[in-house]
Amino acid sequence: MSEKISLRVLDTGLRRAAENMALNRTLLECHQAGDSPHTLRFLRFEPCALVGFHQNVEQELRVDHCRTEGIDIQRRITGGGAIYFDPGQIGWELYLDRRFLGTADMGEIARRICEAAADGIRRLGVDARYRPRNDIEVDGRKISGTGGAFDGNSIMYQGTLLIDFDVERMLRVLRIPAEKLSDKAIASARERVTNLRELLGEPPPLARVQSALAEAFAEAFQVDLVPEDDLNPREQTHFAQALVEIDSEDWVYQRHRPAGGMPLLEAVHRCPGGLMRAGVMLDEARDIIRQVWITGDFFMNPRRMLVDLEASLKETPVAELETNIHRFFDAYRVEMLMLSREDFLQVLRKALDSRDPASTRAGTHAAG
Repeated sequence: MSEKISLRVLDTGLRRAAENMALNRTLLECHQAGDSPHTLRFLRFEPCALVGFHQNVEQELRVDHCRTEGIDIQRRITGGGAIYFDPGQIGWELYLDRRFLGTADMGEIARRICEAAADGIRRLGVDARYRPRNDIEVDGRKISGTGGAFDGNSIMYQGTLLIDFDVERMLRVLRIPAEKLSDKAIASARERVTNLRELLGEPPPLARVQSALAEAFAEAFQVDLVPEDDLNPREQTHFAQALVEIDSEDWVYQRHRPAGGMPLLEAVHRCPGGLMRAGVMLDEARDIIRQVWITGDFFMNPRRMLVDLEASLKETPVAELETNIHRFFDAYRVEMLMLSREDFLQVLRKALDSRDPASTRAGTHAAG
């Protein structure tokens, strides 16, 4: 009989957002390098707003409100949408490799991990169920959101469990239309999410929440749990280095709109993989795409794929957009969760279609 694999269990406590993001990078990259064992990490945040790796801060968050309220702003190393964190939530993260999970398919990985997490939440006395693509619900109300990232053969998959949550505070952090902040809209939002305090009458002790989740993961993946108190020496060195980069405005505000004097044609595209936003800077006289800008709440690996795609489309004739996108994806190895090259093409087409019809006709005549 083969020996069981071990799963280290770490509780890194209540921390600033920058520290938690630096720990994400540390544990993922150290796991890929062979310096970290398979790990289950529990974490908590001081009040903060986090944007996904591919998002733009000013587009997703009310920055002035966050600063006034003392809510920290940070960027995750994973994709996904903007979220609000405070001590009323607990995070859990798994650092594993593909062989551990027996599959390289991100959709299947999400299903297996989310079903195990839902089992852990059920052990607390609520009927939690996995809902594709990456949510866990109780009676149709969201209690946990999840997402993941790859680094080579290593996987970081993370989730958030709502223990005691203020929906209104979250809504005021996110950049959403004013009508969605009405009393009626806030009440409606409260009906779509739930938390353990509401379901159980009082929040369970954190230790009980952690043990329920840990035991569920151990059973689902047939591993032995090995609690540890701190990072190993190599992880501590890596963490100090990662924190220097992540605890900076350059990291947080990196996804800005492209600079330039030309107008930006913009569009939004909803697809199974998430919400995509695109901006296209167009030289209408020559019908050439000068630059594109893509953000959204989707998941992909490698994370820099967007930067490479945007660079490949600079100075692309509009008539050659489809050809160039297919050429890029034919040559580029990328893993995407419920996302396809056609989604990128569609959002850019929508942006181009938003041109003033008169200018489109003028450009066509000029080209002829």
